[in-house]
Amino acid sequence: MSLRTKSILAQIEKEDGYRISVMNRHTLEDGITPDKRINEKMYDKHEKLLAPSSKLLGDYYKRDISWNEYEERFKKEINNPESIKMLKDISLKALKENITLLCIEEKPDFCHRRLLAEECKKYQPDLEVILE
Repeated sequence: MSLRTKSILAQIEKEDGYRISVMNRHTLEDGITPDKRINEKMYDKHEKLLAPSSKLLGDYYKRDISWNEYEERFKKEINNPESIKMLKDISLKALKENITLLCIEEKPDFCHRRLLAEECKKYQPDLEVILE
């Protein structure tokens, strides 16, 4: 079993298993329309607690901060008991079934879903992580 990451707009695959959106919000601008949600189950659960704050997203997309600063600030945002418990639960569950963390970014290089997967790996070192 594994923990995967991919864009929420990428093709849904059987290997995705349980799909968790870690987006701050779902909007029409992202291409996530109400019709698409009805016709195609895009995710099984929305964990907004694992999403970057609106302030952090705004600072990054307005280019006020670098990726390194974004990464540092995001890690501080998720460094709380509730988020840590959720990441531990996800990493443990991913040892038993496929879990996919979803966000809007096409690639994981500059996306918080990769950072979340790396945190999960810290809690379960044997966890297979697949970044898409």
